Amino acid sequence: MIDTNSSKNSKMKELTKAEDQIMQILWDIEKGFIKDIVEKFEEPKPAYTTVSTIVRILESKGFISHIAYGKTHEYFPQIKKDEYKKKYFKSFLSNYFGNSFKQMVSFFSKDDNLSIKELEELKQLIEKEIEEKK
Repeated sequence: MIDTNSSKNSKMKELTKAEDQIMQILWDIEKGFIKDIVEKFEEPKPAYTTVSTIVRILESKGFISHIAYGKTHEYFPQIKKDEYKKKYFKSFLSNYFGNSFKQMVSFFSKDDNLSIKELEELKQLIEKEIEEKK
């Protein structure tokens, strides 16, 4: 796994949309060759060379690694999905809501796309967390 405590990796880079798509596939299949990754894309599928280029970028960023079988490489994630999600969310919270969960919840609760049922479910989750922390 990536050593997130080292100075080199202390600030994990965020994934581009294309990189994220490939990481989502690798997290799902756990390991695979470029052809396996391409197969998981919906139509229109990206070119093999495009996926190969992005995989090499992800490898240079430390997100994935590979096992070589001659000239063929099998790729696998170097970071767990939950670890990336946690670091990405912290960055998102900081960049958009000043590290304030309250501001974030307020923003989303005022969103017209949330139903009363979803708001009630959020309320129940929060109440459960309050009880567990008492």
